[in-house]
Amino acid sequence: MASDSSFDIVSKVDHQEVDNAINQAAKETRQRFDFKGTETSVAWAGEGIAIESSTEEKAKAALDVLESKLVRRGIDLRAIQAGDPRLSGKRWHIACQVRQGIGPDDARKVAKLIRDQAPKSVKAQIQGDELRVSSKSRDDLQTVQALIKAAEFDFAVQFTNYR
Repeated sequence: MASDSSFDIVSKVDHQEVDNAINQAAKETRQRFDFKGTETSVAWAGEGIAIESSTEEKAKAALDVLESKLVRRGIDLRAIQAGDPRLSGKRWHIACQVRQGIGPDDARKVAKLIRDQAPKSVKAQIQGDELRVSSKSRDDLQTVQALIKAAEFDFAVQFTNYR
């Protein structure tokens, strides 16, 4: 009797790559001519990212620079949730959250998609902030991976522990 093959569906980001992207964005905002005199900064703020500038337009431009650096480093932009620019004193702030893990509601959405559209031999189990998908057929698991990649979720998805 063949044993079940499985993989995990997770939503994680590499903090080192995010840190590198933040450092590159901060360096670019310090060096670019259009940011001169605006005192624009991009830095970690606890578990999130803080962008500050003297004008709203420059804060949004710094967010665009950060997003381009994240994409170049292979970070899915759905893992970063940027807030709206807000004025605090004389400075504009944008707070960005780094989202990790699949929430319970999102996990139920993915499990329902697998249950409804995947081959019947595939089982999905919610395990904390990830999903374990198992089946006797590796071809069915690859079908599920293609199905998940084609679906548009509002969170980043990666596949790990393929066995």
